[in-house]
Amino acid sequence: MKKIAMGILAHVDSGKTTLSEALLYESGNIKKLGRVDHKDTVLDNFQLEKDRGITIFSKQAVLTLPNTQIYLLDTPGHVDFSTETERTLKAADYGILVISGADGVQNHTKTLWEILEKNRIPVFIFVNKTDSPLFEKEKILAELKDRLHTHITDFTQVNFDFYEQAASCSEKLMEEFFENEKLSDKSISNAVKNREIFPCCFGSALKLNGIKEFLEILDKYTLAQKEKTEFSAEVFKITHDDSNRLSHLKINGGELKLKDLISYTDKDGNITEEKINQIRIYQGGKFKQAENAVQGMVCAVAGLSKTYCGQILGESDERTDDMINPVLKYSLVINDGTNPHIAYEKLKILEEEECKLHISWNESNNCISMEVMGALQLEIIKSLVMSRFGIDISFGNEDILYKETIENTVEGVGHYEPLRHYSEVHLILEPLPRGSGMVFNSDCSEDILGKNWQRLIMTHLQEKTHLGVLTGSPVTDIKITLASGKSHPKHTEGGDFRQATYRAVRQGLMQAKSVLLEPYYDFTLELPTDNVGRAMMDLERMNSTVMPPEFKDDCAVITGFAPVSEIKNYPIELTSYTKGKGKITFLLHGYGVCHNQDKIIEKYNYDPEADLANSPDSVFCSHGTGVLVKWNDIQNHMHLESVLNPKKQEIEIKKETTRKAIENYACALEQDKELMEIFERTYGTIKRDRYYAMKTHKKTELKEYKPSKNIIKLEEYLLVDGYNIIFAWDELKKMSEDNLDGARYTLMNRLCNYQAYKGCNLILVFDAYKVKGNLGSVEKFHNIHVVYTKEKETADSYIERVAHQMRHKYRVKVATSDNLEQIIILGSGALRISAENFHTEVENVEKTIREYLRGDPAVRRVL
Repeated sequence: MKKIAMGILAHVDSGKTTLSEALLYESGNIKKLGRVDHKDTVLDNFQLEKDRGITIFSKQAVLTLPNTQIYLLDTPGHVDFSTETERTLKAADYGILVISGADGVQNHTKTLWEILEKNRIPVFIFVNKTDSPLFEKEKILAELKDRLHTHITDFTQVNFDFYEQAASCSEKLMEEFFENEKLSDKSISNAVKNREIFPCCFGSALKLNGIKEFLEILDKYTLAQKEKTEFSAEVFKITHDDSNRLSHLKINGGELKLKDLISYTDKDGNITEEKINQIRIYQGGKFKQAENAVQGMVCAVAGLSKTYCGQILGESDERTDDMINPVLKYSLVINDGTNPHIAYEKLKILEEEECKLHISWNESNNCISMEVMGALQLEIIKSLVMSRFGIDISFGNEDILYKETIENTVEGVGHYEPLRHYSEVHLILEPLPRGSGMVFNSDCSEDILGKNWQRLIMTHLQEKTHLGVLTGSPVTDIKITLASGKSHPKHTEGGDFRQATYRAVRQGLMQAKSVLLEPYYDFTLELPTDNVGRAMMDLERMNSTVMPPEFKDDCAVITGFAPVSEIKNYPIELTSYTKGKGKITFLLHGYGVCHNQDKIIEKYNYDPEADLANSPDSVFCSHGTGVLVKWNDIQNHMHLESVLNPKKQEIEIKKETTRKAIENYACALEQDKELMEIFERTYGTIKRDRYYAMKTHKKTELKEYKPSKNIIKLEEYLLVDGYNIIFAWDELKKMSEDNLDGARYTLMNRLCNYQAYKGCNLILVFDAYKVKGNLGSVEKFHNIHVVYTKEKETADSYIERVAHQMRHKYRVKVATSDNLEQIIILGSGALRISAENFHTEVENVEKTIREYLRGDPAVRRVL
């Protein structure tokens, strides 16, 4: 039986919880059909949810169908809890999007669709409340196609028309339809999995209409994950009960057993190994204990004390960044006299469960603050803190969560060199389009900086929230590329590169042209036509971008976007002047340029150079002690040349060299003068012919040089360190991760072409020193020789020995990226070529050969 995780999501009040209850009941997984208004549903089991009639926390339940076991992930519908919805969906193989048949596609529906799209989650759509008098099937279907996706297809009747419509969603389906005039279930399932078609069903969850048919479609058109043997799981939720801290996992590969030891890295970078004490399978608020969990299952485990939301355990796949983040920040007021430090520790437990709260402590004023999505979330947090921890809190000052970005490309340099430490990092900071977030990349050759150091720098770049220099707000929409770096063979430690990396980012930001960003809301404003004039003036005052109003009967609809800081409190004003007839809904639009940047910067009064925790300055070593060098003077002290402006720096170096040469020459003249005075005091005055330089002297004829006929042109040998080259060339390195033999064979073939063009004797050497009993071997592969070293002999030692033996009889070159090996080779009298230069040379040869084969006459003449 296939096992899949399926998230269910909707705009608030679309009937999502009612549909979940109906699916569980109709599939026989619960015996009693609960109702939201009766406060007895399986999934909304918290008292706060029962009291308010909405889903606040994500839950899990199991649906067992004839061929499928579905782990249903129920998510909150209200926009204030959408961060939890997005986080939960990262554990889903499929999604069910619930649409209200009465209301159609609403604001938050569009956001949910974008989350599903970004995470490449296949979607089944269920249009609920079809018993409403406002429901019109053709109108809803047209709206879905127009506002969400044109490939949304009605699956209620499977006939010729259905096949014809489905076939238009992909070329494969079209070919199959033309051949058979129908489509197989497998083909449709693959198209659903690939997001080429989106099944749409209709019904009324409250009345159980269309539920059985929807379950059949879920059973028929879903596919299990591709099987993976290695254990892999994602932590999508953290909860606490009376005695346990629970990590909620989606198993993406392999198997997890009770009492298994799990090794993972915590948030601080420490390796932790802990035992699984419990495996729970939840059905709403109840659970059953299990002995194991396999791929596709959703479970909660006890025993892991340092996991966090979004963490990957075991083998990891590429993850997408979050789309939704809080835009408001509030200070906390403790009303019952609880010690703020105790309250802070308790609140950090909440942050484990909802990581986007970002609860922080301000040492200067002993104040706690947290980031939230909106007013409803504040109410829920206040109730949770009282019920779980017995602390009475309220919320004080509200602030907007600003961000910063840059407008130009700069090079940031960080150097960290106190006594017995050393590191230097060069980063390129480039602006990205709005909404891109932070992107990190490496474009640094391993010939310059070792792979292990590069990985460490990339870790340090991603582990920290980097702050801007205008207000100290987090930066966004920037691509940071590792361009160059330097370590010391004796003095560099891991922490050195952390310091250099942080300082390089900060130094780059200090040079760049920074821009302050603020959050914007998309708004939909509905109000009587008599109030349109007042609303338009208000929106203009709030720096809004407004679309032309749409009028229908006595009602007008105005849409647009505006700064959160200006429009967040407008609902109160709207209710007042429309006498309760107006309604406005908000949806996060994203971040844009702050409309009153100068005012906000002045308000924050942030001094980036005084922020010692985020220093832009570097530390250099002078006379055995660390010396602080200001950020704007680092170019005059850094040890590596500039990446962005190498020519400019070369000119400066030449100027400096010339200046030093003049100084040395002047100093030499002074020394000559002193020596002459000593000489004359000892041996008397020396008489010079002042006109000697002006006299004409007889020239001495030089005989023409004729080269010896006995000079012998030495035969050329090229020795190539095979594995060294494979791991230095990006294309071969990537291939080797899946198939090392394939990478080796590809290199051998490319070098055959190279040898045929160059005409040298080419010996390709591979390590085999770890193979016990191996005596070594030499093979002829087409026109090159391939050597496999014997046991306990490495490729570099073999190359060193052979180069030394051949140096008098032949012209020997060695291709490698090993710096130590290059030094040894030079000492042996051989020429050396770096892996990077050799790569360029091989590519040029291949290009020439291709042009010849294509018949380029210019190349043919040369060849």
